[in-house]
Amino acid sequence: MSSILKARGALVATSLLLAAPVLAQAPQADAPPADAATPPQQAQPTITRPPELVQQVEARYPPEALAQGLTASVRLIITIAADGSVAEVLPTEPVGNGFDEAAMEAVRQFRFSPAEVDGVPAPVQVEYVYHFTLTAPEPDEGAEAAEAEQPKATLTGQLISRGSRSRVPNATVRCGDDPDAPEAMSDEDGRFTLEVPAGVCEVRVVATGFQLYQTKEELKPNETTEVNFYLAPSGGGLETVVRSARPKKEVVRRTITREEAQKTPGSFGDPIRVIQSLPGVARAPFISGELLVRGSNPGQTSTMMDGVEIPLLFHLLGGPSVVNAEFIDQLDFFPGGYGSQYGRAVGGIVEVGTRKGASDTLHGSVKVDLLDAGFFLESPVTDGISVAAAARRSYIDTILPAVLPETEGGTLSVVPRYWDYQLRVDFGAKRGSPNDDTTVSAGGARSSGYVMAFGSDDQLRVVSTGPETERDLELNTRTNFHRVKGDWTYRKGAMWSVFTPFVGMDRSNIDFGLARQEGKTYTLGAREVLGIELNSTLTLRTGLDLVFEHERYDVAFPAPGGIEYVPFPGAEPVGQQLEEQIALASFDGALFLEADLNVGRFTFTPGVRGNLQSVGSTRNLALDPRLWVRYAATSRTNLKGSLGLYSQPPETFRFIPLPYGNPDLAYQRAFQSSLGVEHRITDVLNVDVTGFFNRRFNNIVAPGQLVTNDGGGVFTLPYSNDGIGRAYGVEVMLKKERASATDKWSGWLSYTFSRAEDGRAGPRPQGGGLFGGGGSVPDDSTYGLSPWDQTHILTLVAGYVLGNGWELGGRFRYTSGRPMTPLAGGYDVYDADRNRYNATFGPYFSDRTGGFHQLDVRVDKSWRFQSWTLTAYLDVQNLYNAQNVEFVFNDYRFRREYEVPGIPILPVVGVKGSF
Repeated sequence: MSSILKARGALVATSLLLAAPVLAQAPQADAPPADAATPPQQAQPTITRPPELVQQVEARYPPEALAQGLTASVRLIITIAADGSVAEVLPTEPVGNGFDEAAMEAVRQFRFSPAEVDGVPAPVQVEYVYHFTLTAPEPDEGAEAAEAEQPKATLTGQLISRGSRSRVPNATVRCGDDPDAPEAMSDEDGRFTLEVPAGVCEVRVVATGFQLYQTKEELKPNETTEVNFYLAPSGGGLETVVRSARPKKEVVRRTITREEAQKTPGSFGDPIRVIQSLPGVARAPFISGELLVRGSNPGQTSTMMDGVEIPLLFHLLGGPSVVNAEFIDQLDFFPGGYGSQYGRAVGGIVEVGTRKGASDTLHGSVKVDLLDAGFFLESPVTDGISVAAAARRSYIDTILPAVLPETEGGTLSVVPRYWDYQLRVDFGAKRGSPNDDTTVSAGGARSSGYVMAFGSDDQLRVVSTGPETERDLELNTRTNFHRVKGDWTYRKGAMWSVFTPFVGMDRSNIDFGLARQEGKTYTLGAREVLGIELNSTLTLRTGLDLVFEHERYDVAFPAPGGIEYVPFPGAEPVGQQLEEQIALASFDGALFLEADLNVGRFTFTPGVRGNLQSVGSTRNLALDPRLWVRYAATSRTNLKGSLGLYSQPPETFRFIPLPYGNPDLAYQRAFQSSLGVEHRITDVLNVDVTGFFNRRFNNIVAPGQLVTNDGGGVFTLPYSNDGIGRAYGVEVMLKKERASATDKWSGWLSYTFSRAEDGRAGPRPQGGGLFGGGGSVPDDSTYGLSPWDQTHILTLVAGYVLGNGWELGGRFRYTSGRPMTPLAGGYDVYDADRNRYNATFGPYFSDRTGGFHQLDVRVDKSWRFQSWTLTAYLDVQNLYNAQNVEFVFNDYRFRREYEVPGIPILPVVGVKGSF
């Protein structure tokens, strides 16, 4: 299916109505129309106007089938272009006898009213069933009287998804395949009631996304038979949309279902890890978990959860994401070119959206593997109120000491210990109902809301074994965060409002050697987005984005360089131990305005974001104009482009007074631009090519500028806005989706060619420090390679459904090695005062580590029972045990270089039960 429809097809399919069988399938008159005025949710695009059949062509009945008295129902996948024409028709389950060709020929001539996604005409893909039936002869009056006297029976019950207990709405239930047989449609709770003649009922249940269900029921006269029918899904029942941009305001868009994401090899079932396999994302250094997007540096890509910024997306040491996989509803990844509603980043944006609890019954899952264990639960509380909760805890720090070898001298390892939780309570319409995002109240206004609490905790622990160290050594390095947010969405007429207040607390403790730091950050913020649809061609959005922070640090550390003394030659410097209590408050606010303007085949989205930061006596201002353009060249091809300015405030702690900080810091800035084309080769094969050029300036570097004080002395600031950088490249993504339940292959190929450079404006500080820190530079060049540059990034992901519950997947990755500065060789320098050797290096970043390559494989086996599903999996990282270089270090005399390989072959076994 096309990439825009995996998450939307079910919504559109219900708007193409299945009528009682006649010669050609026609729209069903009593189907509930979708509300065209429903506002788009902040986290996920929605269909605001479904397509409607306005011109139907009757199919030619195949002569041979007509002569034999054959009937058929042809199930088709229809691609409806943005102008309402039928772009492509494909059969999903061929029936033969000429029915497929006749139905496709007729449907190609259908005309629909254009579908709209978030108010913008867009191509969609739907499932459509064309019935070929034979008209029965008119019965005589005696037959009608006999039929009227025939006793009736009632069949009622509920349709349930086998293996998950989810209710199946909008399904057709009928007795037999007689065109005149009565039928019923299941409601949102999967319930149906069907009145039929008594006797044997050959039940047929047709539901989008499920296999055809057939059974027989003996119905007694004048009695009601109640049943539960368990329908087998034809594909994954749960989905997560993983996209790099929203379709209206950003340039790039890619879609991956939750099932694909959870079964991607090397992800350990974590959908967020799939971001690391998308174009434009460089491979992060070993166990760092950083997101390096389009040549940006660590910390320049903002991570958000339900619209609220969070300090980290992954647990320490490259662990899993801080969100339970089952809790994720959508994952928006913006590598660049995002609209003015987003800010506080000069790189990309990652926003994780959670889902509301189930509206039908209690559902949940439990997952256990070698690293951690977690659970997820969702349930309705009462009509319009639902709850969802999840939690997870690691235990590798408990298991590892039991399996470490007790060799002489012992072993020592640093392992993470983490936990996280999410809790969400929703008020409003049930999930999956026609007004999922709104509840109608008096006066025609609609509103909904939810309260969300989530948090994460990470601690590094040192474990050791051995005859002399049979104990755990404490390493006090710990970070955690907690957030509580609300969300209220209100709509009346063409106007909508989304208000999001939140509070939070972050804590960090670092105790290493003589240095100790304990920090707390209290956060209070709110976000308001107000939109109005003036007409079919113009929509306006405006809003506020406010964050207030109060930080407090208790620190103890040696005095900075320049004031310590050396007691005798050959000893390390000895300095005074300083203890400080520092408190800072900061405010960062933004006002944004943007519009969607449709002019023919063009869509323009201009926007502007004004930023204000206040820390102590410092006031910073930045204005960020942005423009996004899309041109629909054909029904299959779109051209797109963007350009704009982006700002990111320095972290509050950097504003502490000299000599530890710099109160005069300003906004970090970046100019981003992109140009691309996306083309739908077939309904299941899409290609996206995007070129980008980004330039960064006023970025934070450490150490900072050389400054001359009033007395003539010269010193170096800890930080300054002297960082500059640029990145340019091309991203390509070729994605193949599963066309139907019988299509066994899916996957994608992504490739990125890029060059990332960093530099520094103004004079260099003493002792190096160019390009953001450390390293000697033999010339005065303005730019040099970024430490995070990776010229070639290639990823191939493929999945194959073996059948009988077995699935096999693989992921191959290759990236260029990271830049490094080699040893010059020949000699080293001994520093007697410090009793150590100093190195002599060659040209800065003139060499690279070896290229990274790795194959990951995953095997899943599922057993689907009537009301629950059990899945076991084996996820193997680095199948052929490649010795990839992660670090290079030198001996103490700087005469030899040693390469440190990354993770060897790592098999992880796990089980997951869901209901």
